[in-house]
Amino acid sequence: MSVFENFKLLKADMIAKGWVIDAFPFNYKGRDYIVLAKLYGDGEKKPKYALMKVEILKSENVSERLVLAVNANGFLVEAKLLRAFFNIEYGENLGDLLSQFNEYFAQFIPAQVTLGKPPQIEEAMVASLSMSDSQDPNKRYCYAVRRNPDGQQRTSFNDNKTRLLRPTLYPEFSGDQSISFCYSIDANDQNSDAVIIQNFSNR
Repeated sequence: MSVFENFKLLKADMIAKGWVIDAFPFNYKGRDYIVLAKLYGDGEKKPKYALMKVEILKSENVSERLVLAVNANGFLVEAKLLRAFFNIEYGENLGDLLSQFNEYFAQFIPAQVTLGKPPQIEEAMVASLSMSDSQDPNKRYCYAVRRNPDGQQRTSFNDNKTRLLRPTLYPEFSGDQSISFCYSIDANDQNSDAVIIQNFSNR
């Protein structure tokens, strides 16, 4: 079995369930990380042999991150980048050290999407989805839904963000891809499911 076999399983599960992102915690040498596993979008440049991409964030400072491609056999990246980011000691048996690191990392990779993530991991997912949707990552407060103009479809990022942030509102509109969810950076703008549904019905 390939060392990162679970990434193949995770990707298949994400596609089946309509997710473009998943995340999981990783701990190495006493330091905590958040790993965002993301599908490549249409038209996005994808390295040869890449299965998906991962963004690894240092939990104590999420602006420190490493973005790299992966496939079932491991990370598609120069060894020195991994060594520097994770502080892997240099040795003559570097190949063995890296393969040990891959095997250790593989233990953390989930085989399927799970809900109910810890708050810090969910926040990292929402921020990433917002940025992928060309939105302010602080836009977390849903205040309305709107029908998209010109037959445009809801983006996967807007869809996944709402599944995370508004799990009871999402099913009310999930079947109609022409409807998008609107977010604000101001918590005071947030509306309840009932108000959002009523306001949409009144239009």
